[in-house]
Amino acid sequence: MSNGQYVRYVALGDSQTEGVGDGDDIAGLRGFADRLAERIAAVSPEVRYANLAVRGRLAGQVRAEQLGPALALRPDVATVVAGVNDLLRPRFDPDETAAHVEAMFAALTGAGARVATVTFPDITRIAPIARPVAPRIAALNDRIRVAAARHGVALAETSPHAAATDPRLWAADRLHASPLGHDRISAALAHALDLPGSDDSWTRDVGPDTAAPAGAVRTAAAELRWAAGFLGPWLLRRLRGRSSGDGRAARRPELLPVGMPPVGL
Repeated sequence: MSNGQYVRYVALGDSQTEGVGDGDDIAGLRGFADRLAERIAAVSPEVRYANLAVRGRLAGQVRAEQLGPALALRPDVATVVAGVNDLLRPRFDPDETAAHVEAMFAALTGAGARVATVTFPDITRIAPIARPVAPRIAALNDRIRVAAARHGVALAETSPHAAATDPRLWAADRLHASPLGHDRISAALAHALDLPGSDDSWTRDVGPDTAAPAGAVRTAAAELRWAAGFLGPWLLRRLRGRSSGDGRAARRPELLPVGMPPVGL
């Protein structure tokens, strides 16, 4: 529906869409999808919102597990953000990953939904140890741009902006957005969707960082702590064939008024 007047918003994706990095599993997650729903509700108070995302899911799993339920909810606006888990896998195939994403674009737009997505920032700017994945990010972004243009999907181009890799927009694990980062993503998607009141302020610098710059020794020590605390456990799960999403289900599988928690929370 035009002018941001939506009544059913459905979010598909992995941990970023689920809201990891913005809240926790005890107090509850928020995330960019919840924040975008709030922005839509400011324009369309009657909007209902469902979040089908589950952490750890590959693009093919998002398509297989979430697309059918999403279509059944008959959204008039949807977000599809998937593929990061794929590009971190050893056998990453950008064409295969993008094909799954594009299939979701095609199905949702074909059903009449206004769809929005993002390109991914170069995480190697905040996690230098991940430098080998930079070409993969670029390859996936290129394919997302083409697929979005082909299906009329609103695209939030986060990747070109330096602000997207400001460490303050990222959680301690450097894989998920912080609360400030999730807010920026929601603002980017609102801008891509032309929601009334949205603008390009999300592209601007956060402001001066008053923290003292770390020396080489402290920087190296921080990298080692990050590798031990986050990278190591992630690699161990991969070697064991496990996922952070094992045993999890969507936290908001039904359309509910924005601000209303799912049953059981």
